[in-house]
Amino acid sequence: MVAAAHMPFPSSTAPAGEQRFVLHGVPWQTYVRLRDELDRPGLRMTFCEGTLELMSPSIDHEVAKTLIGRLIELFAVERDVPLYGYGSTTFRREAKARGLEPDECYCVGEEIKEFPHIAIEVVLTSGGIDKLSVYSGLGVREVWFWENDAFHLHTLRGEAYEAIAASELLPDLDLAALARFVRWPDQHAAVKAFRGWLRNPG
Repeated sequence: MVAAAHMPFPSSTAPAGEQRFVLHGVPWQTYVRLRDELDRPGLRMTFCEGTLELMSPSIDHEVAKTLIGRLIELFAVERDVPLYGYGSTTFRREAKARGLEPDECYCVGEEIKEFPHIAIEVVLTSGGIDKLSVYSGLGVREVWFWENDAFHLHTLRGEAYEAIAASELLPDLDLAALARFVRWPDQHAAVKAFRGWLRNPG
């Protein structure tokens, strides 16, 4: 039997913030069917061993994830790093009973084979499924969280993640500097300023 947690579901009258709805006891086949049939912009699903979270991101969430993506991709172009982006593609692994859509994700040095090398998650509200548990089942090497105006990175060691201070896949990316530009209120100005900093980081 599927049980629902009491959390507001996205609706036309919902406030302009992240909305979450969590179901427990959901079979894998039900999750797959829901994901395939409700494939629409603005709805993210995270599945982990029978627990399904549906999330509608806020405008602030989407602005942050888009700016982060633009800045990282600009860094890759300026530093000639072969970076391949896959946005919010749905990734699933039935054997591990896990699936989700990252906010942004990338492979470094090669195109994707099955799962991305880096997944980025913007965290503006608490609660919901532990994303690291999901990503470990998918075998994603690095997970970056943008939370409280800073990056928090984790790398997969065996079957568990450990916190790291800098990316092992993009070691030349200064995350403290990147965070300063993510905090800029104007997206276009932030991208231009970051480009200038990359070219003259003094």
